[in-house]
Amino acid sequence: MDYLGSLTTEQPNPKSNDIDTKSTFDIIKIINDADKIVPAVIEQSLGDIAAVVDSAVRSFKQGGRLFYVGAGTSGRLGVLDASECPPTFGTDPEMIQGIIAGGREALTKAIEWAEDNEGEGAKVLDEKNICNKDIVVGITASGQAPFVIGAMKRGQEVGAVVCGISNNGNSRIFAYADHKIYIDVGPEIVTGSTRMKSGTAQKLVLNMITTASMIRLGKVFNNLMVDLVPVNSKLINRSKRLIMQICDCDEETAMAAFENCGKKPKVAIVSLLLEVTAEKARTLLKENDEHIGLVLRNS
Repeated sequence: MDYLGSLTTEQPNPKSNDIDTKSTFDIIKIINDADKIVPAVIEQSLGDIAAVVDSAVRSFKQGGRLFYVGAGTSGRLGVLDASECPPTFGTDPEMIQGIIAGGREALTKAIEWAEDNEGEGAKVLDEKNICNKDIVVGITASGQAPFVIGAMKRGQEVGAVVCGISNNGNSRIFAYADHKIYIDVGPEIVTGSTRMKSGTAQKLVLNMITTASMIRLGKVFNNLMVDLVPVNSKLINRSKRLIMQICDCDEETAMAAFENCGKKPKVAIVSLLLEVTAEKARTLLKENDEHIGLVLRNS
């Protein structure tokens, strides 16, 4: 494991020297100052992130899936981002999936050794029946996790698009990536604790990948999440407010359309705006790549 000594994320950060002697306020000020650099560093990789989004959109339109693969913090962040897509964007749970070394138990309990098994990374994707329509996004701060490398290799072998996200420039995963996203946040405030700046950077990048992809797929109109799944009272209320806001109608009209359109806000919005049946609204959306904006432009 001598390679660890050469990794940026394993170097001591001079800005946090003697942090153990500081007051509580000074400690969190040091952490906050370090966190401020993350968005600026990500900005340097926007082109690479956009390329991943475009690949993901192409994959989704072919019926493909996106797999986030990581270990530890990186794996948990992938699972988090994937799990929030169905309620936010109305996606099938199979469409975007998070895979963490060690399985479900590793979500709440550290299973650090699990990341060392390269064969297991490939095996998990085999169990998912990965194919050339899919996209694999390997996430690892060090860029060395064998589990992630195994999954990325398998992705390459089947012809899937493969992306690597890492916080070290000499990451091994980049040798197996079609798209490389290098987020150089520098040494951590607590040396080697990549749950900090590295994890924050990964979270922001994953948010960008899924959110931008969903926008490109028509699941957002203007800046509103019109394809959400109303699975609880909060989301039902949000659906009602969306319909009222976009269609400039009263609550009774919005709720009637919501119910008549199978509790699908997007369908209800098109139905009200164009004064058509729910069936016709669904047809128009299908003919216009599921984009409300295109429906309105072409009607």
